[in-house]
Amino acid sequence: MRYISTRGQSPPIGFLDAVLAGLAPDGGLYAPEIWPLLTPDEIADFAGRPYAEVCAHVLARFAGDAVAFVDLLEMANEAYAGFTHEAVAPLRQLTPGLWMLELFHGPTLAFKDIAMQLLARLYEHALAAKSQTLTVVCATSGDTGGAAVEALSSVKTVRTVVLFPEGKISDVQRRFMTTSGRKNVRCLAIDGTFDDCQAIVKALFQAQGFPQAVNLSGVNSINWARIAAQAVYYFTAAVALGAPERPVAFSVPTGNFGDAFAGYVARKMGLPIERIIVATNTNDILARAIQTGRYARGPVAATQSPAMDIQVASNFERLYFEAVERTGAETSRAMRAFADQGAIDIPPKALAAMREVFVGARASEAETARAIVSTYQASGELIDPHTAVAVHAAGLVGPKRRTTPMVALATAHPAKFPEAVERAAGAAPVTPRAVKALARRAEQVDRLPAEVEAVKAYVRAFAEV
Repeated sequence: MRYISTRGQSPPIGFLDAVLAGLAPDGGLYAPEIWPLLTPDEIADFAGRPYAEVCAHVLARFAGDAVAFVDLLEMANEAYAGFTHEAVAPLRQLTPGLWMLELFHGPTLAFKDIAMQLLARLYEHALAAKSQTLTVVCATSGDTGGAAVEALSSVKTVRTVVLFPEGKISDVQRRFMTTSGRKNVRCLAIDGTFDDCQAIVKALFQAQGFPQAVNLSGVNSINWARIAAQAVYYFTAAVALGAPERPVAFSVPTGNFGDAFAGYVARKMGLPIERIIVATNTNDILARAIQTGRYARGPVAATQSPAMDIQVASNFERLYFEAVERTGAETSRAMRAFADQGAIDIPPKALAAMREVFVGARASEAETARAIVSTYQASGELIDPHTAVAVHAAGLVGPKRRTTPMVALATAHPAKFPEAVERAAGAAPVTPRAVKALARRAEQVDRLPAEVEAVKAYVRAFAEV
C-alpha cells in the first residue's frame, strides 16, 4: 500500500513513512493510492469481535505488508487495555432511532485517545526499525493535545510540542496537557486562535530544511494513521446496528473535519453509511460549504464547544481531493487560493459528489444548551457541548430518515466541560478519578506570540536538548 499527496507534487511513499511524515513535502495531505475494500461478509464478521481485533483488521488494509497483522493486533491490544469500558467505543440508545457512540472512555476522556494511543505504538514500531528519534508538533483546540501528551510522553524516542490558543480551551483540557511532568513534553500557549496554531504547524512543515533538521512529524488529523484509526469505530457501531444488511447514518460534531472524514473512509471501504451529518457550532465554515458551495473563512467565535472553534478545517482538503476525482493540480490550486483569499467556490460536480455523502447542520449556543437539557430529560444522560451539537444536528436531519438508525458521536466526557453542562442541565457531571488527579499536579506552560519564527526557534532548541 502506497500513499500519495493530495497536491500531486510529492512521490508516493509507504505506510510507515506516511505515519512518520505527517504532512507531505508539497504541503498536501497523504491519502492511500487505492482505497482498500472490505466485502459484506468481512464486515459482517466484525460482529461480536473485540474492538482491538476489528482495529487490527481495518489497519492491516492500510498498512499492507509494512506491518505484520500480529504486530498490529498487539499494538491495538496495548492501546486499548487501559480504557474504562471493555467495548472501547460502546453504543447507548438515547431515544427511538437515535444512538450515542461513546468515544470518551480513554485516559483523557476524549475521542482523540482512540487514535492517539494507537499512533504512539505505531511511532514506536517505526522508529525502532529506523533507529531514529522524532519531534512531534501538535496544534490543538483542546482535546488533541491532552491525548498526544498522554500517549507520547512515555515514548522515549519522541519529543512532543503542543500548541494551544491561550484562554480558549477548558481548564480540564489544558491540565491534561500541562501536568504530565515529562521532560520530553513541552506545552506552548499561543496568543491567538486554534487556526493560528494550525497555520504555524503547517508552516513548520513547509519551512525549507526545518522538517529534516528536527525530524518533524505531526499527530493532528493531517496524519493518515489518525484517520485510519478513527474509521474503526464507524465499523463497530454500524455492525452492532445491523450493517452491512442495514445502512446507518452518523452525526459528527466537526471542527477540523478529521472525524467526519474518517466516516467517509469507512464508507469508501464498503461500509453502508447512508449519510454523514457535518454538525458544527456557530463556527460553521463546513456546514456552509456543503450547503452553499462556498468554502469561506470567517472570524473565530468563542463557544461552549471550544474544540470546534475553527474556521480552517485541514481535512477538507482530503475531501476536496476526492471530490475533484483525485486531481492534485486542482486541489493544490484551490487550497492555495483559499490560503491567499480566505474563500473558494467548490466546482458544481465536486459539490454534488460531496452532497452524496454529507449534509451540513449548524447549532447555535442556545440550541446546543437545549440539546443538553432535552437529552438529560429524555434519557437521564448528561452530554458535553460537542456531543450536544451532534444531537441537535441529528434532530434536524434525522426525522427525514426514520428507518435508518442515527448515531451521534459523543466525542468528550461531560466532566471535561462541567460548567457548561451544569449551566444548561442544572446537574453536574460526575468527576472521574482522572480529572480529580489533575488538580493536584503542577502545570508547566511556556507562552509565545502567534509567530512562525518564534515557534520554529523554540522547537529547534528543544530538539537539540
